[in-house]
Amino acid sequence: MLDLHTHSTYSDGSDTPDELAARAAQVGLRAIALTDHDTTASHEAMRAACARVGVEHVGGLEVSLRDNEFPKDRSGRLGARNVHLLAYFPPLDPVHPLQRELAALRVDRESRNAELVALLRANGFTRLTLDYLVGLSGRLESIGRPHVARAMAELHPEIVGAPSDATTQRVFTDWLGATGRAYIPKTSIAIERFVEAGRGSGAVFAIAHPLDNYLDRPGDLEATMPRVLASLRERGVVGVEAYYGSSPRETREAMVRLTRAAGMVPTGGSDYHGTYKGGVALGRGLSGDLEVPDGVLEELKAAR
Repeated sequence: MLDLHTHSTYSDGSDTPDELAARAAQVGLRAIALTDHDTTASHEAMRAACARVGVEHVGGLEVSLRDNEFPKDRSGRLGARNVHLLAYFPPLDPVHPLQRELAALRVDRESRNAELVALLRANGFTRLTLDYLVGLSGRLESIGRPHVARAMAELHPEIVGAPSDATTQRVFTDWLGATGRAYIPKTSIAIERFVEAGRGSGAVFAIAHPLDNYLDRPGDLEATMPRVLASLRERGVVGVEAYYGSSPRETREAMVRLTRAAGMVPTGGSDYHGTYKGGVALGRGLSGDLEVPDGVLEELKAAR
């Protein structure tokens, strides 16, 4: 059993690499990919932790990109679609073109976080500071919206409610999400540019949670996804997270079928964030019955 989509304290997960590797061994994973956002800084710590517990480590990362081929309607105006891409076996050399793209995204993240804190303080969250967020995340570059949502509830329950899963959801809807009062759009780069930056390095790219990214109406899966997958394959994307841990079994089965029909590899994972994503179990996902076949990893290795 595999889990090829997880997060640690190096981005917006609550588990350290040591804790994540130990948990992977406990639940019986054969291999695990740590796919922190915009960074491979966790790679060596996770590799060593997995070696200690006898679980195969798969290098990875997750990045937010722009897809101009499938624009999204935003209040009557078409704009670039924001999608998440997983990269497996990425180059680690800091001067590699792909690593330079990641560095630029991290600089943008830090700038947006400072702007977000200032905006929230101006809207009544006066006890919220960057220092407090660093205390939650462990490092400045790791601050993500889950940390901000947690801080808002801990410091200002009189505004958003006491800390709970329901409060976190409400904070994202009212404040931090795309329609929220404190939403700050990120500077993104196109899928084609990022894939090109990794060309020839051995990196293998897979689109994360494809339905969240591309399916605007639930009933359109069969009509929408074949066109999307054909386009992604043409642009150098090899895999599709068909076995996504927050999708029901019937949807996963349909996505595996469509992925195979497109000539792509059906990857999968839980999208585990520890306590920052309540109810999502490592290896088993939100559904509790996720099972990513071991053969998927061999297919990804063969695609390098």
